[in-house]
Amino acid sequence: MAQKKSPIQVEYSDFADINQTEIPDALLLRGNVRVSHEGVVFTCNKAYYFQKENYIKAFGDVQMVQGDTLYLNSKYAEYNGEVKKAFATGNVIMRSPESTLVTDTINFDRNTQEAFYNTYGTITNRENTLKSKSGRYYANEKKFRFLTAVTITNPKYTIKSNHLDYYTNSGHSYLFGPSTITSKENYIYTEKGFYDTKKNLAYFKRKSYIKYKDRRIEGDSLYYDRNREFASATNNVKITDSINKGIIKGHYAEIFRNLKTEKDSMMITKRAVAITLVENDSMYVHGKKMLITGKPGERIVRAFNNVRFYKTDMSGKCDSIHSDQKTALTKLIKNPILWNYENQMTGDIMHLIGDKKTEKLDSLKVLNNAFIISKDTLSTGYNQVKGQNLYGKFRDNKLKEVDIIKNTEVIYYMRNDQKELIGINKSVSSKINMILDKNTIETITNYNQVDGDIYPEAELPENARKLRGFIWRGDERIKSKDDIFPPEENELDAKIQAESNAEKAKEDKPLEPSKETLEYDKNNPKPKVK
Repeated sequence: MAQKKSPIQVEYSDFADINQTEIPDALLLRGNVRVSHEGVVFTCNKAYYFQKENYIKAFGDVQMVQGDTLYLNSKYAEYNGEVKKAFATGNVIMRSPESTLVTDTINFDRNTQEAFYNTYGTITNRENTLKSKSGRYYANEKKFRFLTAVTITNPKYTIKSNHLDYYTNSGHSYLFGPSTITSKENYIYTEKGFYDTKKNLAYFKRKSYIKYKDRRIEGDSLYYDRNREFASATNNVKITDSINKGIIKGHYAEIFRNLKTEKDSMMITKRAVAITLVENDSMYVHGKKMLITGKPGERIVRAFNNVRFYKTDMSGKCDSIHSDQKTALTKLIKNPILWNYENQMTGDIMHLIGDKKTEKLDSLKVLNNAFIISKDTLSTGYNQVKGQNLYGKFRDNKLKEVDIIKNTEVIYYMRNDQKELIGINKSVSSKINMILDKNTIETITNYNQVDGDIYPEAELPENARKLRGFIWRGDERIKSKDDIFPPEENELDAKIQAESNAEKAKEDKPLEPSKETLEYDKNNPKPKVK
């Protein structure tokens, strides 16, 4: 048996009348009308009360009040006491302690405490203005749900989405499907995300990116703090620098932006790699951790621990790198080794200097214990040049000329045009000049105090064919962009890719509201009014 509903109570009216001709079976109420039903109070100028149906129609300055949680004003309203449903139209204003909705028509179900509208509506609160074609309000959860075009306007940004849940007490917004957040500082795109409109904190989960004037940040998940202009990205991170034509990848990154000074800082780790376009050829640089700081055009790039780099005609290793865009100077720090085609170069200090105008490599410095080794192509021997310092000159990003000065020594396998061995040049001088052509030494010229000779191969014993300090490290040479990563970071990458693909394969659903959202009122009690 259905439970019998209590009747609507007429609390006051200036006039009451029954007119079976004009309004059959209705009690006509006029002037300061006030009726109530199970905790809700209606006031209006005129009402028709159908007692048998437990139904009321209200006209003029209609207001429905539900405790201190909901106020509904309109020109006209209907209420059915049997099913506890209300309908209001004409300049509808629905207010809760946190927000105000203005629309043309609204329906309210007291059983589920849900209100919905299909006419354009505007919602305002202290922080934001929301506009949508339609929406649903859940009074118990203090939540609006929008499944058509909705726009949140804030003094700092604008959010647009076709699927958004907005909690009026906390200002928490949950986005699903193609959504954008536009501000003066950046443009954010996501297909699943969360935005705290009070604290200006956000995280995004699917196909998300943050686009600034000069760079774009993307990853499997993004975190963003607008107040600090801080962002972090996790898994499959990609940062594109549109000004410097560079890309940085890894599996975790942090970015700080200083909007006043434009001095940014960025840290990236977990299989980090910086990719820079140099004369239609990409340079790949890897370090366990990479830091990038400074203004656009004045960036400083630092990479730490087991740094490796690769370019088609050049690769190398060192402990760390410091590269200054303003001075076009790149320092290879601690145990540097450089391979230019087949030439292996080592020394205590190694600097690469660029041309700021052409953005090409200009020169190379190797200071203290400079040593060049290349394998003789037709024998088991090695061409070697050593000295205190080395100064190289690039042409079209290719090492063309090298000067080695002070205490220079050379062992060089000399061949004629038919590639036949003429002899092995072993000499000492104060300076050596070498002209290079890709992977071969074209000419070697000794200067000042030359002491040495050209030996027939049979007359120079094996133990005399290597200079003091000779170490051939050909097995360490980086021959492709994939060689720059150590095995443990490749294992990490494989694990992350498997997890990422498994996550993408799952059914795409909106984010569940967090504990902080659901318990907001409990954790943020309002001060009691004395």
